[in-house]
Amino acid sequence: MANDVSPRWDRKMQQRLTRGEAAALGELYDRFASLVHGLAYRVLDDEAAADRITRDIFGYIWEHPDAYDPKQGPLRSWVASITHRQAVRRLRETESELLSEGGESGTAERIEKKVRAASAAARADYIRNSMPAPLRAALELAYFKHLDYRQTAADLGVTEDEARRRLRLGLQLLSTAHVNPAGPGPAAPPLPPGQGSAL
Repeated sequence: MANDVSPRWDRKMQQRLTRGEAAALGELYDRFASLVHGLAYRVLDDEAAADRITRDIFGYIWEHPDAYDPKQGPLRSWVASITHRQAVRRLRETESELLSEGGESGTAERIEKKVRAASAAARADYIRNSMPAPLRAALELAYFKHLDYRQTAADLGVTEDEARRRLRLGLQLLSTAHVNPAGPGPAAPPLPPGQGSAL
């Protein structure tokens, strides 16, 4: 599914959800479920917890479609942002429970370090998956196949200068994963505890 969705689609989707169209929720789920689950799993490293977050997020969107403001940015970014915040909250709760039960040695500082690392990794995944296909293809060739910029250029059928430009821009985008701990997208209110319902 393409990552690029028009602002018009975002507004229409919100209107349909506000009217209570179950088909709209199904369409939204089909488009964003893998994004939500992937981000939650990247933060929590727990399949069952990521499944619960996914249900909670879509339940929250169904119950509160007006929480999204199209003027603040794309619906995709908002969904990613609330997912990230909910997953980080769950990670903090889980780690704090383990700490208070004495199940793991560590401190609150260790918990925050783990949260920051998980957040940066989730943001890097989000950035990589959201960047234009030419940048993503160049990075994947360089990272997974260990190609240099000349080999990347030949593989992509572009000039060496263009390959260098794509790699440099892709790496610059990825580097922002470590400087924005707030989450993948624009700020969003956290889900109230227990909010959301199973689909």
